[in-house]
Amino acid sequence: MLCVGGEALVDLVPAPATGAGELGALLPLPGGGPYNTAVTLGRLGTPVRFLSRLSTDTFGEALLARLHVSGVDTSLVQRGDEPTTLAVAGIGADGSARYSFHVAGTADRLVADPGELPPDVTTLSLGTLSLLLEPGATTYETLLRRHSARGGLTVLDPNVRPAMVADPVAYRKRFASWLPDVGVLKLSVEDAAWLADDTGGGVDGVLGVVREWLTAGPAAAVVTRGAGGLVALTADGGEVEVPTVPAPVVDTIGAGDTVHGALLHWLHEHGVTTPAAAREIDIAGWRELLAFAARAAAVTVSRAGAEPPYAAELRIHR
Repeated sequence: MLCVGGEALVDLVPAPATGAGELGALLPLPGGGPYNTAVTLGRLGTPVRFLSRLSTDTFGEALLARLHVSGVDTSLVQRGDEPTTLAVAGIGADGSARYSFHVAGTADRLVADPGELPPDVTTLSLGTLSLLLEPGATTYETLLRRHSARGGLTVLDPNVRPAMVADPVAYRKRFASWLPDVGVLKLSVEDAAWLADDTGGGVDGVLGVVREWLTAGPAAAVVTRGAGGLVALTADGGEVEVPTVPAPVVDTIGAGDTVHGALLHWLHEHGVTTPAAAREIDIAGWRELLAFAARAAAVTVSRAGAEPPYAAELRIHR
């Protein structure tokens, strides 16, 4: 069993404007990096629990219902009457998304420590705003260290939102402090560049910094590079790349989260449930994992919002 912890929110995605000076209608779509990851896993048929605090408002009810229909166990979901976090998305001409967040006093950041996770949880996944916004960030950090200490596999996707980081230096130090307790790191090249405080070293320079992070603890890092495909770096010096899978791009909302979910699915399917087992994955295994994640992400970008594929869709698209 996997456990994905972190925020669930609603993306407000604008429809095209009908005329100059006009605003298109905002379409509410379920989202949040960890939430999308949990939905991906549920749709792929992977046993997964979601850990978060959901509002009892209309958006919160819809978020909970989507978890249920996607096959996600919600026994660790907490409820509260605080509002749901909102993310207003702006979609670029290439389908890329940028966000502004409305997070004051929202439910997901008030998650309480559930204590020791159930014994059947072998892998814990965390990331995004939940690791930034207090008091929830400290709760999730405690879970990360506790699960690592009991020998479980932890997978981290920082999914950085720079506009939300009040103190970049402090956040970068905090990220570095997590690395000894991280089994597998997943992040975009943009995340890596920001976390490395890179000022122009290019992709190769950024990947060099990621390799340095692997010396602190993670068995491997999976780095997404947009149209440049995916690359996996291993602590023993291995490197493997796969290209993106061609697809019509509606938007990129949830694409990285789909990669994260596909990564977790592959690890679970291949019995990789400990840091030691992650270190045993060979280059052929990483290539297979990345190719699977690329196919899954291609489905997501082909439709509006974070709509990860079901397992049957990936069999069709092979």
